[in-house]
Amino acid sequence: MIRGRDGVSDTDYAYYLTKWEGVSGYAISQMTGTSGRQRVPSEALDHLKVLLPPLSEQRAIAHILGALDDKIELNRRMSETLEAMARALFKAWFVDFEPVRAKMEGRWRRGETLPGLPAHLYDLFPDRLVDSELGEIPKGWGVGTIGDVAEHNRRSVQPGQIAPDTPYIALEHMPRRCIALPEWGMADGLESNKFRFKKGEILFGKLRPYFHKVGVAPIDGVCSTDIVVVTPRSDEWFGFVLGHVSSVAFVEYTNAGSSGTKMPRTSWEDMARYEVVLPPERLAAAFAGLVRPFIEQIMCRIHESRALATLRDTLLPKLISGELRVKDAETFLERVAA
Repeated sequence: MIRGRDGVSDTDYAYYLTKWEGVSGYAISQMTGTSGRQRVPSEALDHLKVLLPPLSEQRAIAHILGALDDKIELNRRMSETLEAMARALFKAWFVDFEPVRAKMEGRWRRGETLPGLPAHLYDLFPDRLVDSELGEIPKGWGVGTIGDVAEHNRRSVQPGQIAPDTPYIALEHMPRRCIALPEWGMADGLESNKFRFKKGEILFGKLRPYFHKVGVAPIDGVCSTDIVVVTPRSDEWFGFVLGHVSSVAFVEYTNAGSSGTKMPRTSWEDMARYEVVLPPERLAAAFAGLVRPFIEQIMCRIHESRALATLRDTLLPKLISGELRVKDAETFLERVAA
């Protein structure tokens, strides 16, 4: 744990000091132990000398850098909220059939608006359930598979065909149980074939699918062939497809059917056979229209947070070293905010 010393250093400033390459690089150089079990001895930093500005300036520096981190964290939390809203709406419409049940029970009447149920969508939902091979489903809906409404575009590309500055997403860039994909690398140095993907397409990690790595691409780029690029057959099915392939039920299905003991993999062929209850296309389109703004907001927040992180990482060494004064940094941030 890093903690400031009373009357000498601010704890938040000490935290950012450890992020400065002058300290982190020194710490790495002091690592001991064998490969894979290396660590930095607790006393390694005892004799490292650093510039220590007055406490007031330390706090000002920490405040500037902290404000950027706070905004990044706020974006992350807002994206989580938007994703949760989209998931809840998907479950209500296409798993629990809540709008149909609300009509059956008289809780939703023509001209009324309920949470997640705008009045203008009333006539798109039937008012009763019927039996099917998947259990009770809304009248007029069908039974099919994910492959009926989505496909895997295998846009294979060789390393020599990929520009070095092309965004590259591998499994290690994908968080678990989160459709926001805030991290990616660059294609410089790739040595094997990859898949091209487009912004807005769905990426599904097929290696060890139980890791639940599924997200929406925030940029055009290339990805590992251990990732399936899932594309709805039309824009109308985007929200429906995303809701299913990012669900716990779908991930459990792919995991149960995966092949391989140490490195289990699923395949698009298996994924495409996943059975679903298919609503009319008009209803799928209405759902896509509701959730698409959520996804666009998530992607906007990803790009904003990356820009903020770049700004923070640019300011940090300049402020720590004294190359940039606090007042100058504050003025710069005011111009950026404007």
